[in-house]
Amino acid sequence: MNIGIVGCGLIGRKRAQSMGSGKLVACADAVFERARALAAEHGAQAVADWREMVRRPEVQMVVVATTHDWLAPVTLAAVEAGKHVLVEKPAARRASELEAVVQAARARGVLVRVGFNHRYHPALRKAHEMFLAGAVGPLMYLRARYGHGGRVGYDKEWRARPEVSGGGELIDQGMHLIDLARWFAGDFVQVDGLAGCWFWDMPVDDNAFLLLRTAEKKVAFMHCSCSEWKNLFSFEVFGRDGKLEVRGLGGSYGIERLTHYRMLPEMGPPETVSWEYPRGDNSWAAELADFYQDVAMGRQPAPGLADAMAALRVVERIYEVSQS
Repeated sequence: MNIGIVGCGLIGRKRAQSMGSGKLVACADAVFERARALAAEHGAQAVADWREMVRRPEVQMVVVATTHDWLAPVTLAAVEAGKHVLVEKPAARRASELEAVVQAARARGVLVRVGFNHRYHPALRKAHEMFLAGAVGPLMYLRARYGHGGRVGYDKEWRARPEVSGGGELIDQGMHLIDLARWFAGDFVQVDGLAGCWFWDMPVDDNAFLLLRTAEKKVAFMHCSCSEWKNLFSFEVFGRDGKLEVRGLGGSYGIERLTHYRMLPEMGPPETVSWEYPRGDNSWAAELADFYQDVAMGRQPAPGLADAMAALRVVERIYEVSQS
């Protein structure tokens, strides 16, 4: 699979380093020097115009790792050129921006995967497998927290410009929480919460609090924050027979760990088993490998455009409620 990358910043570089059996053949970026540097590292060609790059016949798949305002337009152009696409989350600033992409992908017969790479962290993958196998019994509710502390000047970066980002912490790390919650619980029909600014002086949210409910009354209670002074990831799945807890994502978030708490018939302290994953984040490579299989088998990717649109609608509803 010959791959072109549009957007050669931090995430684009991570994708380039995690291609496995794929081959990076072309790079494009709004800052040409970034494209040239990444291309030189991987024996690829730097292209000044991303529009030209996505039309090149040797490019079979495009990875879109731009700022949020360009995710949907670049994806649409690549799809119309007949390329398969992996677009980073949130895939767009709002769900409506993806409608043309869905139609074009269907018309051209190409596949679009959305980069919710957290589904590919080993602790979360094992937790999902155990959940489907009945390890905690029927689902009752989910509880999750995700946050970082920003950095000096964070409120002046592109993520703080709503016309570029589409929102703040909710559309950034919050999208991962929403996607993971949908992965376990299904679609949410009732959405409530609050997004706002408590610390940073910027026109987008630095914290968001979500209370979501499915038609079967399964609940997700979640908080995402960029005033979390010690980086944190915590995702808990509560069933009638026990709990699955994932903490850490590696790096500054701490060692990735899954713990299974199994309720005993006499209740009291649960039987507890933990697994640790200290080898670093291989989610980027695992996700791309799965997309190669999607293409080979003609299988619709999961997560795909429908998942991104569903998560974005939750984000939009929280913003609507917060403004009112």
